[in-house]
Amino acid sequence: MIFLIFMCGEGLGHTGRCIAVGKELLAAGHEVYFGAYGYSKELIEKEGYEVYRIPQEFRLVGNSGTFDLKESIKSTVSAVDIAGVSHIFKLLKNSRPDAVVSDGYYLGILAAHLKNIPAYIIVNQSNMVEYFQEKGFFMSLLGRLTKIFYDKVYGIVYTIIVPDFPFPYTICRNNLSFSRKVQHKINYSGPIIRKGPKKATAKELAHPHVLCTIGGFGYRLPILQKVISTAKLDKDIHYTIVTGPNIGPGQLAEVPENVEVQDFIADPFSYYNSTDIVISACGHGTTMETLSYGVPILAFPDRGQKEQENNAQLIDEMGYGKKMEYEVSADSLLRSIREVLDSSTIKENTKMLKKMASELEGAVFMRKLLEKDLQVRTVPNDGDMPLS
Repeated sequence: MIFLIFMCGEGLGHTGRCIAVGKELLAAGHEVYFGAYGYSKELIEKEGYEVYRIPQEFRLVGNSGTFDLKESIKSTVSAVDIAGVSHIFKLLKNSRPDAVVSDGYYLGILAAHLKNIPAYIIVNQSNMVEYFQEKGFFMSLLGRLTKIFYDKVYGIVYTIIVPDFPFPYTICRNNLSFSRKVQHKINYSGPIIRKGPKKATAKELAHPHVLCTIGGFGYRLPILQKVISTAKLDKDIHYTIVTGPNIGPGQLAEVPENVEVQDFIADPFSYYNSTDIVISACGHGTTMETLSYGVPILAFPDRGQKEQENNAQLIDEMGYGKKMEYEVSADSLLRSIREVLDSSTIKENTKMLKKMASELEGAVFMRKLLEKDLQVRTVPNDGDMPLS
């Protein structure tokens, strides 16, 4: 079978999942094409796969740790690429896929629907109305229109895959909202990650070790500087800080000896296999990767980014780590790090999730679902006509 996989490039979580699904399909003998943009496209190319450039749908804008929805919408509208839309249809025509898989990229789903190609969506966030609440009449109206659009998309896809642990362990459950009409389409695959603990090497790290993956967007620079200040308070705790792609290592001043700064880590899984704590913005992809390796999380969600804030709240409530605030002092951050390092309860909880993720095998689940569903839909009925 031929599969065309589209992905949203805002955060590498979408990209990591798509790489995992693509690898699994390729290993099973299927033909796979990728559509991506920006550093998502670059990451897939570094993995050795050919990628087709697709137009960017949404642009994230923020300032000093705060996600700015209005500015993000303005930036998105101003960058609309009409020519890119025709490129999507051309890509569908040239690749001739049996199915389209989309991780947060909606133009690909709409184009596939218009071409009568089966479309499947990977989604960890459907409760978009939260973003628009308490922001005035216009934003509230825009939120309702967004919900109508999302409901339409979920109505035309064949299957909705939630790449998370099944209930009651679902980290993204507060970010999900589906109408009754599509409940039968929803499948919980378990975490879909590029590499599991059994296949990952172990990085030689000094312990205790904290991996900080909070980098990426420039407005997160203050928290990276806070981690640097925290590291200076206790030289017995070691850190690896990942900055890029929009923050350079040179922007961090006076880095102590117990901190290593890198702008990019091609294989974060060797670090997950060795580190004691991960500091992250609590985007869904990084959260699933981290918990699949049984590592506790210190979550610093962007202010106003409801998805991250909801994920972080669940991490705290379920005992998988702690939710933090951008305003935290270096002393308070150090106390939280020590609390997590000393907590046997948090370690037991995350170890349980690691075992569960290994048993669920999210990418394998996804591949089997696609194969079974497409085979059923193409088997001739008694009248030798394809089943609808």
